[in-house]
Amino acid sequence: MAAGTNPANESPSLDQFWMPFTANRHFRKDPRMLVGAEGMYYTADDGHTVLDGTAGLWCVNAGHGRREIADAVGEQLRTMDFGPTFQMGHPLPFRFAERLSEYLPEGLDRVFFTNSGSESVDTALKIARAYQHARGEPGRWRLIGRERAYHGVNFGGISVGGIVNNRRRFGPLVGGVDHLPHTHDIERNAFSVGLPEHGAERADELERLVALHGAETIAAVIVEPIAGSTGVLLPPKGYLERLRAICDKHDILLIFDEVITGFGRTGDNFATDRFGVMPDMITMAKGMTNGAIPMGGVAVSREIHDAFMQGDARGPGIELFHGYTYSGHPTACAAGLAAMDIFEREGLFTRGRELEDYWGQRAHELANAPNVIDVRNQGLIAAIELAPRPGGPGERAFEVFRHCFDQGLLIRVTADIIALSPPLIVSTEEIDRLFSILGEALHACGEE
Repeated sequence: MAAGTNPANESPSLDQFWMPFTANRHFRKDPRMLVGAEGMYYTADDGHTVLDGTAGLWCVNAGHGRREIADAVGEQLRTMDFGPTFQMGHPLPFRFAERLSEYLPEGLDRVFFTNSGSESVDTALKIARAYQHARGEPGRWRLIGRERAYHGVNFGGISVGGIVNNRRRFGPLVGGVDHLPHTHDIERNAFSVGLPEHGAERADELERLVALHGAETIAAVIVEPIAGSTGVLLPPKGYLERLRAICDKHDILLIFDEVITGFGRTGDNFATDRFGVMPDMITMAKGMTNGAIPMGGVAVSREIHDAFMQGDARGPGIELFHGYTYSGHPTACAAGLAAMDIFEREGLFTRGRELEDYWGQRAHELANAPNVIDVRNQGLIAAIELAPRPGGPGERAFEVFRHCFDQGLLIRVTADIIALSPPLIVSTEEIDRLFSILGEALHACGEE
């Protein structure tokens, strides 16, 4: 390579990188490449700008190119690039955990750091089982997930998850898992503004699973407050409250997977704050560093944490045999601390609620666009569900995705559902542009 050349500006081979969740052969025939990002926009390799309607992958909540985060990461790399957290430590994860506790629900302020949402979920599931053992109930080892749920891609996450394509080719999964029904009821709840009216009773299915397996065998229930990756499925009014009540009745832990809904996405710190329902653990990732450095975490109640801290503390005995080389990585913590500064200074934790009415109004204006069978929204999240083409599920939404990208808008599609989750810095003018491009794409792709 010639001196001074930037490899990012050269056309790469497309053969060596095995892309995640991608039709690799299809992509290689007609690649879409992003080469820059600033504020609300990406720059594609042909020079055209692309409005980010998805905050990257639900993670760049404060917008792209935040110099404060880059400076904090650079300074930390120059100070100490890596420090282990096994049987020793460095200040950054302690500072970041303390800072996070200011935004976490009261009493849910003990934080175990991971590197992703997938790792956060598996960590929470292991903590749940180990907690039951620590408090003298080792028979509580069953885990309850939910149909259509996405809890990452590790074996624990796909076991409690309920998206069949994420499970079908990987053989036997984690044992002792059962599933609640999902909450999507398009027949009764189509075009709901905010939380749907019908379906709280679906939480009562947990009582059937308790009767089937015995409460004394169930360690935890895990749900996404809003199921994101499966297509933005909102909890019916009262659903989460009923789930919490049943868990309390049978002494079962309740875990909220807030990898997507955390850090201002619903218009509050976390969805637990927005919906007023307290879980026993929260998994997080994505927005906690604004997507700049991979990082995740699990916030647990003091009761859970303290159950591990009993017994003789004189020796170097390890309370939880779990962790990652990069748990509490110094540069990730530096990015997270800088991101929290931005969120606080710019009011981003609550900006989604401030924009929610306008955002929802513009989303529901697409209700009469071709093939639209549902629109749903909460905070700065929306989903536009399309009728699938006969014999070609997913084709219609992907065609809309391609059209939008060419016209300067990035959206995300799951099957025939378009998911929208822009950075929280989005302006009303950019919301207008987003829904204008999307509306044009829906009409352009409306023919069979």
